[in-house]
Amino acid sequence: MSATPVIAIFDVGKTNKKLFLFDENYRIVYERSAKFIETVDEDGDPCENLESLRLSVFDSLNEVFRQKQFEVRAVNFSAYGASFVYVDEQGKPLTPLYNYLKAYPEEISDKLYADNGGAEQFSVDTASPVLGSLNSGLQLLRLKNQRPEIFKKLKYALHLPQYLSFLVSGEPVSDLTSIGCHTALWDFNKNDYHDWVKQEGIAEKLAPIVPANKVSPAIFPGSNIKVGVGLHDSSAALIPYLVSFNEPFVLISTGTWCISLNPFNDAPLTVDELKQDCLCYLQYQGKPVKASRLFSGYEHEQQVKRITEHFFNEKFNFRTMDFNPEVIAKLKLSQPIIEAKGTESAFAKRDLNSFANGEEAYHQFIVDLVALQIKSTELVLKGTAVKRIFVDGGFGKNNIFMHLLALAFPQLEIFAASMAQATAMGAALALHKEWNKKAIPHDIIELKYYSSNQTITI
Repeated sequence: MSATPVIAIFDVGKTNKKLFLFDENYRIVYERSAKFIETVDEDGDPCENLESLRLSVFDSLNEVFRQKQFEVRAVNFSAYGASFVYVDEQGKPLTPLYNYLKAYPEEISDKLYADNGGAEQFSVDTASPVLGSLNSGLQLLRLKNQRPEIFKKLKYALHLPQYLSFLVSGEPVSDLTSIGCHTALWDFNKNDYHDWVKQEGIAEKLAPIVPANKVSPAIFPGSNIKVGVGLHDSSAALIPYLVSFNEPFVLISTGTWCISLNPFNDAPLTVDELKQDCLCYLQYQGKPVKASRLFSGYEHEQQVKRITEHFFNEKFNFRTMDFNPEVIAKLKLSQPIIEAKGTESAFAKRDLNSFANGEEAYHQFIVDLVALQIKSTELVLKGTAVKRIFVDGGFGKNNIFMHLLALAFPQLEIFAASMAQATAMGAALALHKEWNKKAIPHDIIELKYYSSNQTITI
């Protein structure tokens, strides 16, 4: 029996590190996962255990190579962003992998903004809201200012996906999906590194930029495996939609954050959009993706807890709750209109005693959450010819959320979208031509259509 051709994908999240094997039909035929205990940096702040991660990559690959039923043709990587690995001439890490939540010294960022037209102008130019260490370019500036002896030894600063690729290929590269994600490195007007990156001597510490579909040979003796350059996870998750649909669309990726991504909106960010938590990404083909964000998953968790505790004697399960238009009609008549301010829904201000039961309260909460989602999504919709909205993640499985979203956008087709491991699949699809002789299947994304009066499965 001949071995099944596969691509190996390392999908590295903050909590879970996974290895998937996809066959030529993009079905997962093997999966392995790991979790590592965090370590601390020199300041005692928690950070990724870089050595455990490095060893895990090689252990996992060796395990896969022992599986004689698979023929590994290629390997690629997707990983969380805003994280640099600093390597020396020999490719050895010089520092811990600093946590992007690490507090940032304001005196360094304040000077950077003052030297470049102020924080507002700088944010517009780089499509990067002021986010401290989450602006990963500022991490490099911090290293230069606070640890100049390390900065001097630094050969390359590699974003985490590219460091993982470097481990297997030995080739240091940079990738636009990592550079273009609120790093404060990229000038979206000039389509090049911002002037400060060159002026501070940081550009020379960044590896050459290569296309997202570039491959290199693996460093293993006798191996003919092709190694991809790695992708930022948010951009990787968008790829299955870009290869499957030609008509303009918006993807609302839902989880802890609800991110509206419009790859068909290349209008420059405005100051007003930045203040409403808009930013731009660069997708795998190098084009800008306008995005807006809400912390809705977190708010959902908090408010469900509040509702559950209030109606403690009632059987309350939002996961199995159906959309009830009669409840919505009643709420329209009985509940006051409360204008949401900022990024939190109006529900936090509502009196739970005004609801007859948990079903009413939960419906009102989703009404308020969708009102916020409409404003957020409209920020990236305006001025574009979008015909469809796809919703993936947790809220895509929420019937009440999806029906209300369909009612809010009657002129658009609204779909709940689901697929197995979108981020990993995106990293596999980016290298399709390099390892897969078959055409990309048409059924990699399962769609469920929502409208105001019907729900059908495609």
